[in-house]
Formats: sequence, structure tokens, C-alpha cells
Amino acid sequence: MRGVAVIAVTLAALVSAGTADASQLIDRGATGIKLAVNTKGEALLTYRVNGSTRRVLAWGAVDARQPTSAKPQVRFRKDYAGGWGEYRTQYWRTFRNACGKYTGPKLAFLVTACAAPDGSYWAVQGWRTALPDLGMIPWVPQQRLRQLHLSHWSGPLARIEAWTDWVHSGRFHEVFGRLTYDGKPVYGFGTTRTGVPTDGYGRLIYLDTFNSRYGKGWWRENSFVSHNPTGVFCYGFFRFDPTKGYPHPAGYPSKLRGPGNGAKYRLSVNGPGVTPDVSMTIAGLHDFDRNSAADVAYEQQQNAILDSIVSTDKLCRRH
Repeated sequence: MRGVAVIAVTLAALVSAGTADASQLIDRGATGIKLAVNTKGEALLTYRVNGSTRRVLAWGAVDARQPTSAKPQVRFRKDYAGGWGEYRTQYWRTFRNACGKYTGPKLAFLVTACAAPDGSYWAVQGWRTALPDLGMIPWVPQQRLRQLHLSHWSGPLARIEAWTDWVHSGRFHEVFGRLTYDGKPVYGFGTTRTGVPTDGYGRLIYLDTFNSRYGKGWWRENSFVSHNPTGVFCYGFFRFDPTKGYPHPAGYPSKLRGPGNGAKYRLSVNGPGVTPDVSMTIAGLHDFDRNSAADVAYEQQQNAILDSIVSTDKLCRRH
């Protein structure tokens, strides 16, 4: 019966991937990206978009807060005039880079990174967050553009844990797991009707599927939030009508798509606060064979893992 709960969760979380901008979002479609950091804890990003040079000064945030309704999540202050808005000078012209060789942990989607004089790290990551769901081919340019994210941290990174199993007596495939930061759950305090986080704590987990019925290679399956207060998530691979709750091209037929289960899955998420984005990949499953002792044992094993992490989560607790 967990599949029923997963359907409810999924329908509540249907969004256009990338609609909920992370606090570290800088721009889209950038090329020629350069990062500089001074001794004052400011970062200067220089890049080009649509043939024009842009300079963005960012400062005022590091790491992330654990979820709380008492304070907002940390956010960069950003000056898209290269410092003119903050200092009323062409600040970027005198900006002295003091950032050294990056020696931090390996990062997904890395563009560039460096180590600041105070021992903290800065990084720029870029990936196509706004791909349409259900393996649909992008129909507007913005869906294809790589988003540019800036991060600044001195502590741990977020962590995605994920596992696969079957639901509805083995009829459907599922991915479940949890999102944590510094050993504690990552979650927000609300979403819109279409599942977009309404505060700086909520984070969308983007699920891509490899070599599925959508075609060869990677395709965006869906995106969803980790649950309050557990950080747990569960996603069942069912068939969905892209015209019901999903962005879709005008005139697109009301025809079910999926299920998008594939040979492997990639789960990616914008880091909490201004910490780096993280991603992980796991292998997919074959279809369940109720006559296979190995499949039955595997499902029992995965159910035990779910039971160990689900805690008070009511949306993912049934097997």
C-alpha cells in the first residue's frame, strides 16, 4: 500500500524543475566563468551571458542553518553591478583575488573552486536544473540552460542516501532515502500547491533516470521535496499524465508517460543554505519476480532499511 502514499506525495510535489531557486543561484546559461575571492570574505564572479560580460559580487553567508521557523536560512547578498550597488565605485576593477588552490572534497557539477584565506571554500557549480519532468524534451530555451550556483562553506556537505525496492506487491519500482546536513534532516516548512518550497529551508531533489523507456542516456524523471521533519523521501515509478499538474507545451496530448524506471538513477539537490550542491548515483532494478528467492529476500532487506530511517514519516512508512 505504500505505492498509494507515494502517488499522493508525487502529485503534491509536481513542479517545473528549477522553479524553486536555491539561495546560491547566480545566473543561467553562463560561459567563461571566473571566480575570485578577497580577504574580506567577498566573492566576485565574472562570466558572459548572451554575449555580454557580467560581474556579480556576493558576500554575507557561509554554510547553512538547520531548519528552524525562528530564523530564515542563510543567503548571499548579491550585487549584480560588480560592487557599484554596494560601494558606488567600479569595485570589480580593484578587486584583489586571494583565493588559493582548492583542497576540499570532490564536488558534483564543478566549474571552479578555491580555498579562501580564512580556511573556508568557495565553489561554482553548473547543471541543468530546469529540465522538464517525465522524460519530456525541452520546448523552451530556459529548460536547457545550465544554472550557475555559488557556494561558500567551512563545514560538512549535505548527504543524500538512497535505495531501490519494489512497491504494490512488486508491480512498481521505487527509490527511497533521506537528505541530511551535518547528521540532521533537511526539510522545509511548506510548499505551494505544485510542490515548490515556500521557504529557504526546503530543497527539491531532482531524479534523473538512465536508459529508460524515455530513451538512451539521462532523462529527468521528476523532482520532489524531502519530508518535514524526517528528511525522508520516497518516489514510485508510475505512469503520469503530463497535462495534469506538470508544465507542458500547448496542445500536448493527454497521454500517460512512464514509468521511467531505468538502469540507474541520479539524485541531485541544491545544498542547504549556501553549501554546495550534491549528487549521487545508484543502480536500478529488474522487474520483481515473486518466484525468485533472491528478489523476495532483497525486498525484505530494503523494507528493513526503510523501517530504520522512516521515524515519524507517515508518507513513506508502509511497505
